[in-house]
Amino acid sequence: MEIEEMKERGESLSNLTVAVAVNGTKNSKYALKWALEKFIPEGRIFFRLIYVQPKITMVPTPMGNYIPISKVRDDIASAYRKDVETQTTSMLQPYKKMCNQRKVEAEAVVIEADDVAEAISAEIDKFTVSKLVIGVSSRNIFSRKLKGSKMSSRISGCIPNFCTLYVVSKGVLSFVHAPSSCEIHNKGLESTSSIVSCNSLSCSSSGKSEGMNSEISSNFSLTQSPSLSSQRNQALKVINQNFGDVIARFGDNLHVRTPSVSTDDNLMSSSSNTSEMEHINSTQTDTCSWNSGQASTSDIAKNPSFLQSDVNVDFELERLRIELRHIQQMYEVAQDESTDASHELKELKAQHEEKAVRLNEIKLREEKVREMARVERERREAAEREAQYVRECVKKESLQRKDAEDSAARESADKKRLERAEQYKKYTWEEIEAATLLFSDDLKIGSGANGTVYKANFHHTIAAVKILTSDEVRGMKQFKQELEILGRIRHPHLLLLIGACPDHGCLVYEYMENGSLEDRLQCKNNTSPLPWYYRYRIAWEIASALVFLHSSKPDPIVHRDLKPANILLDKNFVSKIGDVGLSTILPDLNFSKSTMYKDTAPVGTFFYIDPEYQRTGQVSPKSDTYALGVIILQLITGKSPMGLAYRVEMALEVDSLVDVLDSGAGKWPIEETRELAVLGLNCVELRRKDRPELKDSVLPILERLKDFADKVQNSVGHMSPGIPGHFICPILQEVMEDPCVASDGYTYERRAIERWCRMNDKSPLTNMKLPNTNLITNQSLLSAIKDWKARTQ
Repeated sequence: MEIEEMKERGESLSNLTVAVAVNGTKNSKYALKWALEKFIPEGRIFFRLIYVQPKITMVPTPMGNYIPISKVRDDIASAYRKDVETQTTSMLQPYKKMCNQRKVEAEAVVIEADDVAEAISAEIDKFTVSKLVIGVSSRNIFSRKLKGSKMSSRISGCIPNFCTLYVVSKGVLSFVHAPSSCEIHNKGLESTSSIVSCNSLSCSSSGKSEGMNSEISSNFSLTQSPSLSSQRNQALKVINQNFGDVIARFGDNLHVRTPSVSTDDNLMSSSSNTSEMEHINSTQTDTCSWNSGQASTSDIAKNPSFLQSDVNVDFELERLRIELRHIQQMYEVAQDESTDASHELKELKAQHEEKAVRLNEIKLREEKVREMARVERERREAAEREAQYVRECVKKESLQRKDAEDSAARESADKKRLERAEQYKKYTWEEIEAATLLFSDDLKIGSGANGTVYKANFHHTIAAVKILTSDEVRGMKQFKQELEILGRIRHPHLLLLIGACPDHGCLVYEYMENGSLEDRLQCKNNTSPLPWYYRYRIAWEIASALVFLHSSKPDPIVHRDLKPANILLDKNFVSKIGDVGLSTILPDLNFSKSTMYKDTAPVGTFFYIDPEYQRTGQVSPKSDTYALGVIILQLITGKSPMGLAYRVEMALEVDSLVDVLDSGAGKWPIEETRELAVLGLNCVELRRKDRPELKDSVLPILERLKDFADKVQNSVGHMSPGIPGHFICPILQEVMEDPCVASDGYTYERRAIERWCRMNDKSPLTNMKLPNTNLITNQSLLSAIKDWKARTQ
């Protein structure tokens, strides 16, 4: 509409300058948006963004008050000015961006002045700006006219006459101040507030016309916010009334058909309103022409005053025509506003839908992120568990690698300790009787061909007393041989000889709580079967003890009576070989070249005796290898040794080894158990030369299988293998925490031996007087105990 009026007035669109007053509020953005939409024709338009900034006279302080700028240092004042300039530039940036998006040239003008209206007016006058757009808040659009105290009113009063002021509220034109002093003021509508002078009429009008003008102006001022339809009805009613008053006023002198202006609501539709407005306008023009013709022919002659009346009618018709044109403009503005409102509603709806879609996307993304976080957390926890398991395995392997060194160190320490100690302790017969309660049947552990075993208590130390009952000659030989062998050697898996009573052929051994291996394999007294991993370990322990005997210095020792009944188990199921009375000390021969010794009196148990030993009477270390093979086959099957080798061999040939395994031992690992069975069969070969070497071939395989069993046992959460006997204090019968060597050569828990020495001056084991009470920490044993605890825990 404004562009068409500019074209009618002949203004140049190519050099049009539009000024927009901005102050950083939403009203300014609404005003600039409206200006960009209304004043961008095909030609070039230049926008000036005017911002009036108050003069800087005061500088704020950190305390919140202000001081004059003249009283601060120049550098502080300069810094404050730069800060204000930066804030102003940041405030104007969004407006420049809006112009750049519409590809419009725009210049931001910052003016320092205390009077905003005067500053804007001077800028308009300086650059001859024809259009000025300002934004106001919504509370101003319902006022009949701008108050003198309002900034928009002051600006409209100060700007030059060649500039048109447009007041915009929330993107809608609410007021226009044109150079012709014609104002359009409504919420989306325009009303007439001044009288338009015509070239052919006098500037002064009659009282009636002034009243009509005032009435129209009053009726179109919207102090409230009535509906658009009621506003248009009210305007048409005023026009109808005023036009009727004009016709009735001239009476018979004006023969005119009064146009009917309907106030029906249907007249307000977009198509009928425009045609009705044009009909009324053309009707008024025709009426004026008709009246003029009539007046020139007959009425002028009859009534000389008709000329004056005609002039008044023309004046009234012209005024009504102008008012109708204004009403038509009001309707067009209302129509534009309705279109803008519909457009804004569509935009809001589209924004709402877009936000709803974005919200759904955000929710989906959030769910996805949560799922990813959960997966990542589970992956991290699994990685931590795996890393922990790897660290434990590395630690266990490191400890196991040290076992060999620790074992060698312990053996060396034990050997030195035994060298300093006496071979065995001598007990009196009275002490033996007191310890066994006169050989009470309740303390009888077992009996055999070589003697009876009783449970005894010597000075709070539990022991086993063996009374030999064989014939005197053979018994004394066996007794002395056992004293000779066990008195000078020590091994963790050889039964410890504590003392003896030589006069009555009594031997005192350490007490083994779980009896013999034979009893455990037969589940005597309804005891639980040994687990398979215990059996793997027991096989290795027996083999290690045999290797120790065969490597004994200065003379090798062959046991000759190795069987499950002579293998005893302590409370932790650690096995120890006993009953070495039938052992043979091989003479000082070149043992590396000759492994046999002639003995014409074969001894031992039938199923465990070496067949070549029975046939030739020649004993050798491989005689013990044969017995070990039979014991291995019994460990995996739990069966009697009679025909056992044949049954296992047949089971291996038909791949049915699982049928002959002891099911009470748990779920056997098939491949490892098959390897153990093959090793047992190799050890029971009839010919000695076909049997494997115990130290070089048998022991490494058994040690590897024992390590495998330990790993499986630990991985399924079972307790670690039994406690080695040399870890237990002889006094407390507990694993030592601070082992130390006393002057008798034995190792005790420090607190236990210190308490013992305060009450006794004799050794707890030998019952001999202690040379002194000095204690030396057993570092090698302490290290071994710590490693064992770390491995078992």
